[in-house]
Amino acid sequence: MLKITNISKTFNPGTINEKKALTDLSLHLNKGDFVTILGSNGAGKSTLFNAIAGSFPVDSGDIRLDGQNITSLPDFRRSKFIGRMFQDPLKGTAPNMTIEENLALAYMRASSGTSPFSMISRADRKDFRERLSQLGLGLEDRMNHPVGLLSGGQRQALTLLMATMVTPKLLLLDEHTAALDPATAEKVLALTKQIVVENGITCLMITHNIPSALSLGNRTIMMNNGTIVLDIAGQERADMTPEKLLKVFHQQGISNDRIELSAE
Repeated sequence: MLKITNISKTFNPGTINEKKALTDLSLHLNKGDFVTILGSNGAGKSTLFNAIAGSFPVDSGDIRLDGQNITSLPDFRRSKFIGRMFQDPLKGTAPNMTIEENLALAYMRASSGTSPFSMISRADRKDFRERLSQLGLGLEDRMNHPVGLLSGGQRQALTLLMATMVTPKLLLLDEHTAALDPATAEKVLALTKQIVVENGITCLMITHNIPSALSLGNRTIMMNNGTIVLDIAGQERADMTPEKLLKVFHQQGISNDRIELSAE
């Protein structure tokens, strides 16, 4: 489904600021895989996401999605079939536009049609309202409210809905609950699991929370210095505890500066 083969990326090559962000990295995901990603700051996690999303060209290697080589495809074309959420709730929405307008833009960007915003139908609006009601946040009654008036948790829940409104081939979650309070983060994670599982979405999720990394999805990988140093699934993952995984961090010489052992 997603096949990444030997990709590398170096920023500022040949200068004193040279940084090898990804080194000969390969990764294969089957359709429906939900993979959590751990690693310290600078491990290459977000750089990997940027490479998949097309934020910059990789230096070497290739990226294929459903058999299509997307290595040279511009990011705006990839956004039609790759959904993404960021740590900052402000990044996923347009604050001065209403909830309905944000949903309409997300729907049109990811759908195969090319209808302008003015062509959003009554049936589309009804669908938006029904989808909002499933979030359990009362947003279906605030469709004409500017998104900038929403809390961080409400915006992340809305962004999650926007990213999956038209089921993406791949969903990238870049620490999408890190900026939220524990109770809100738990609610958004529950919504994430529900939407991903119900729609069979192939998903990569960056987290610094070890219990979440082991409890969500079906596979966990660990990154360090732009490479994958651990990839566990099945019984090996089921037998892994947060304490055992933290030992792996130490054995790999990885800083655990932001790693969280508790579920909160």
